[in-house]
Amino acid sequence: MKEITIYTDGGCIGNPGPGGYGVVLLYGEHRKELSEGFQETTNNRMELLACIKGLEALKESCAVTLYSDSKYVVDGISKGWARRWRKNNWIRDKKTGAKAVNPDLWQRLLEQVDRHQINLCWVKGHAGNPENETCDQLANRAARSNSNKIDPGYPGSRATNN
Repeated sequence: MKEITIYTDGGCIGNPGPGGYGVVLLYGEHRKELSEGFQETTNNRMELLACIKGLEALKESCAVTLYSDSKYVVDGISKGWARRWRKNNWIRDKKTGAKAVNPDLWQRLLEQVDRHQINLCWVKGHAGNPENETCDQLANRAARSNSNKIDPGYPGSRATNN
């Protein structure tokens, strides 16, 4: 099984606002960078999408060490929150009936987590980790691009994705 390292970051200019994600995939001497921007979205959606896109880029099942500076993402998977929400039909709190936020992306992420052997690690953002800094730059550049797409899962989207 191939051993892959993935660094991810997502962000927005304002929250919600224009957003983007950045991904760095590392395999031996190989390196690939991914990024994409959206007209209007949220920071958490971009953090989730960065992880999803990094994992979806892998053509086969791999042993993956995935670094994210998002506690939302890392805790959502490692503490079992997302699996529990899915099991409860995307209800976050049974007592209040509060719905989980971003179920479309959590579902996609869980599908990828099940496909690979994942070691999910939190890395402190903006703390000098070169790959995390690269992801941050990719995400910011994508968020500022003029060709941003529509995030179809974001409730405030003005149209469907092209």
